[in-house]
Amino acid sequence: MAEGYMQHLAGDRFKVLSAGTTPSDHVHPLAIQVMAEEGVDISGHSPKNLREYLGRVPVRFLIIVCGGAQEACPRIWPGIHERLFWPFDDPAAFKGTESETLAEFRRVRDQIRSQIEEWLAETR
Repeated sequence: MAEGYMQHLAGDRFKVLSAGTTPSDHVHPLAIQVMAEEGVDISGHSPKNLREYLGRVPVRFLIIVCGGAQEACPRIWPGIHERLFWPFDDPAAFKGTESETLAEFRRVRDQIRSQIEEWLAETR
């Protein structure tokens, strides 16, 4: 969701790449659904491992969006300008009814959007 919002809100200000330390094999269907509600299509996105980028792609801003990744993400990334930590809950790990889970995805989606909007306003 963060990749989708960053692409949507930042436009061409940044080349946005997303990767995880232990990515799943698909984008969660509820993530696709709640982002579509906001007019952001992430249905074509696919999870990638950070090893695809580490040492191969220059990174100006490394934004870590979950607590587990903060611990597992490499401390040294060649060429990094700034490392940011935005600890969002993982809505896919939420346990509840279908409607409660959907509400959790929306809650996290909205937090992500707010954080990105705030950061983009500060980053020139």
